[in-house]
Amino acid sequence: MLYGIIITFIILIAFLLVVVILLQPGQKEGLTGGLAAGMAGGAAMGARRTADLLSKTTTILATLFLVLSVLANFAIERGDQGQSTIQQQAVPGEVETDFNAPSQTQPAIPQQQQEEQPEDQNQD
Repeated sequence: MLYGIIITFIILIAFLLVVVILLQPGQKEGLTGGLAAGMAGGAAMGARRTADLLSKTTTILATLFLVLSVLANFAIERGDQGQSTIQQQAVPGEVETDFNAPSQTQPAIPQQQQEEQPEDQNQD
C-alpha cells in the first residue's frame, strides 16, 4: 500500500520535472522569455526571475524524486528473504550434486594411452 502511494508521487514528480525542465531557458532564451513577456506585459515577472523560479523548482523536484526513490526501496514488501528467486523455484527434494566426485560421462577429447617402458631400459 505504502509502496503504491510512493510510486504514484514519483510518477507525478517525474512528469512535473519534465515540464519544468522544458520550460527553462536554453541558449536563446527558450520558453521563459515568452512566458515572462506575456504575463502582465512583462512587468510582474522578468525573464530572469522566471529562470530563477524554474531553477529552484527543478532543484526541489529533483531532490524529492531522489528521496522518494530511496524510500520506495525500503517500502517494498519482501516476503521470503531467506532464499533467492531461483532457490524458491527449485524442485523440493532434488538430489544435490557433489562436484568433487569423478565424472560418469566419457570425456569429449579421447585420452592418449601412455606406453609403459620396460624398467631395464631406464637403468642405463
